[in-house]
Amino acid sequence: MPKNTHKIALAGVATLGAAAVAFTVVPADAQTTTREAAASTRVAYSSEQLAGVKADITDQLAGSSVKVDAIEAKKKAAADAVKKAAAAKKAAAARKAKAASRSAQRPQVKLVSAKTYSNNLDGWIRHSLDIMKSKGIPGSYSGLHRNIMRESSGNPYAINDWDINAINGIPSKGLLQVIPPTFATYHVAGTSWNIYDPVANITAAANYAAHRYGSIDNVNSAY
Repeated sequence: MPKNTHKIALAGVATLGAAAVAFTVVPADAQTTTREAAASTRVAYSSEQLAGVKADITDQLAGSSVKVDAIEAKKKAAADAVKKAAAAKKAAAARKAKAASRSAQRPQVKLVSAKTYSNNLDGWIRHSLDIMKSKGIPGSYSGLHRNIMRESSGNPYAINDWDINAINGIPSKGLLQVIPPTFATYHVAGTSWNIYDPVANITAAANYAAHRYGSIDNVNSAY
């Protein structure tokens, strides 16, 4: 081979070698840079996406937690309302039972209508007899009636102005002709203090006769 040709061949080999080296290095660097850039780009994108997803999940969990808390609060309020209603019902039943117990223990008062008497001699005697009975004063209807008719003929305003009592200034008065001092002494509580009052006069005279004669029934003359 001629010398010049050899040189050209060597130059060509060198050139081809350099080109190969250059081809090998450049694509390698470019590929590496591209992969690193791509990898970097993918990591950054994934982080943002994950952050967004995490935020969405956090918001959803927070919303769910609020809903759960609201449901639990409603359940608790309903349970409390049921408990309060039950307690109120129990308290009302207890009050009703207590009231019923007090009512059962309270003695029943029998209402008795007030007895009425006619405004005449018969009514006055009967009224007086009921009072005498309540006070333990003896006497009968016939005993009272007999002495009343003898002493005053049934006139509640009768007055004796001629006997010794009248002379002494203390005349006998009323149905059973009682002098004022005797009326005052033997007056029966619950009756009038008016000596001319028929019931008061009869009752005081019967009380006096009971002390002195044992009963008005034992009186058959002036007493």
